[in-house]
Amino acid sequence: MKVAVSFLSSDNYEDGIKKINESSADLIHADYMDGIFVDNQTFTIPELKKWIKGVNKPVDIHLMATSPNKYIRDLVKIPEINTIIIHAESHRHPIDVINMINHTGKKSGIAINPETKVVHIIPYLKKLDKVLIMSVKPGAGGQAFMKDVLYKVATLLDIKKEGGYHFTISIDGGVNDETIKLCQEAKLDEIVSGSYVMKSSSIEDAIKKLR
Repeated sequence: MKVAVSFLSSDNYEDGIKKINESSADLIHADYMDGIFVDNQTFTIPELKKWIKGVNKPVDIHLMATSPNKYIRDLVKIPEINTIIIHAESHRHPIDVINMINHTGKKSGIAINPETKVVHIIPYLKKLDKVLIMSVKPGAGGQAFMKDVLYKVATLLDIKKEGGYHFTISIDGGVNDETIKLCQEAKLDEIVSGSYVMKSSSIEDAIKKLR
């Protein structure tokens, strides 16, 4: 199971990215918030481009933003960005944005909020590289893990097997050294951890506890 680390809980985003890049994490997870889809705002795309320049780990950008299509043109120009993840709830026609991303050669992902059911994204699965299950309400770090969403993992695993799809299944929110056991039992491909890792006295030790 891969470990992606979000720098959202870092006191300094640029420093947080550097620390993740120097760790044994598999990916850097960038949480972009526009202040509309969620209440909080984070960084600008030009800032992110500056901070991740030259990193040696893949970067996933998680767009918690309305009209995510308007960000794609700038994001695809950033070589360090591996996967662009949009929210199923953020656009009337998510497939249009997914096709836009796929056309550029970047990997595409879709995130679903705790209340959103898997059935709503079934039409997009054959074109996706990643499904990100939110185990907290999007918009802020440090929330408690909602274990009730884990049924979605089993559903997606069945659909993936039956359809011969290639998407990876990830979960984001409240993942720590205790809730990781639930994630392992659910057979997730990847977890995203933010506060637990970034607020630890040793980032590396925290990551190892999630392996």
